[in-house]
Amino acid sequence: MRSVKSFFGLNRTNLIICRNVTTKKKITIPDEEEQLPIFQYPISKSSDRRVYVWGMAETGALGIHMPGRGKRGRKSYRNDFSLVWYPMRSSFCERFDVTQIACGYGFTVAAVKTDEQHKLFGTGINTDSQIGYHAPRMGHPLELLLSPAPIYIPYKSLESKIVDLAAGRAHTVILTDNEGVYTLGNNAYGQCGRKINPNEEYRGSMVSYNIQKLGQEKIVNVCCGQDHTLFITESGKVYSCGWGADGQTGLGTYKNQAFPAPVKGDITTEKIVKVASTVDCVLALNDRGELFGWGNSEYGQVPMPSKSDQVNMSYALVQFTKGIGKIVDIAAGGSFCLIVNEQGDVFVWGFGLLGLGPNVQQSATPKQIPPALFGRNEFNPQSVVEKVACGIGHLAAVTNNGDLYTWGRNRHGCLGLGHTKDQHFPLKVSIGAHVMQVKCSVDHTVAMCKPFV
Repeated sequence: MRSVKSFFGLNRTNLIICRNVTTKKKITIPDEEEQLPIFQYPISKSSDRRVYVWGMAETGALGIHMPGRGKRGRKSYRNDFSLVWYPMRSSFCERFDVTQIACGYGFTVAAVKTDEQHKLFGTGINTDSQIGYHAPRMGHPLELLLSPAPIYIPYKSLESKIVDLAAGRAHTVILTDNEGVYTLGNNAYGQCGRKINPNEEYRGSMVSYNIQKLGQEKIVNVCCGQDHTLFITESGKVYSCGWGADGQTGLGTYKNQAFPAPVKGDITTEKIVKVASTVDCVLALNDRGELFGWGNSEYGQVPMPSKSDQVNMSYALVQFTKGIGKIVDIAAGGSFCLIVNEQGDVFVWGFGLLGLGPNVQQSATPKQIPPALFGRNEFNPQSVVEKVACGIGHLAAVTNNGDLYTWGRNRHGCLGLGHTKDQHFPLKVSIGAHVMQVKCSVDHTVAMCKPFV
């Protein structure tokens, strides 16, 4: 005799009543929906952060493992596989609460929120110990790290927090909340703010240098160019050290400077709130939104009444930027400069792929990039650019909606557009998060984001 279940329907308790034909007994079976598992997905908090990376991965600067080499030493993958052409979410930053990040030349450093010793991690090129001492065994230091590793800093208190980071070609600067600045890496030109030793060996170095105050004032902001460093104190004074051959230290000479000294010129009576430098040109912004500049001016980055390719002290660029209005953010690349005013309009000048099309690669005066290229139109009139950034050959802008736009030289896919072609106009980068800030280097880019809520 067959055993067949006949269903009669649902009762008020949402149960199915059935009768076993063989035993003539009633059986109660829970509803199918009640048997399904329940999933509770986590809800993002406003304090959550996500970090996306792209560009050259072979140096280890992205902290992403790539395929290895074949038995004969040849790459077992195409050259394209060593690049990340589009934003990739950093797994390291999913495990740690990242608060600050900086891009050097082929390396990346990130600060995490913790009360433990290891507050700073680094990955990428480490030929000059710019991301600390790392060795599988003593005396055999690693010159390349493919994934983030903790950097030892001799903090006086484990309660100290890292509030700012900057990275140059081969040195790193770490600003803490109550212990001043720590510097690591190459000091051949004095960029670490200490005495220059011509015989110093930087490979496998364990040296870190602490600068507690400058002019008896607390340091509140740091910035690194290629081989020089800039510091801002709480009263808005700017100090610099390092390579000065193009006047980038702003000290009135073209000599190297071992210890931080006050920048000379027009900013001495100003309260500076931000400085920007990627290579050897420097821009500075005061609290009234006025622009100053010094350093390399081969392509007119720092326009002077008399033509000068090297400007060795700060000069006010108020007349140069007349009509632009109050400036809220600045960036200086290898041969061009980028600024944004309080209306969210973006202006660019210098030489390179400026974002003004293939026929405009040089401008002696600030040219506005059409706002429509950053998403502002009659359907979205409130979209404005709030922050800008520059690498050596590429540029970036972040809007108030958290959208990221990039353009310029697409070296090793550093624009994050899914290809390696140069970009003549700003183009929106596809990132699944709200972009807060972006850091650009030679051939890679990092974006700090928060999740959509």
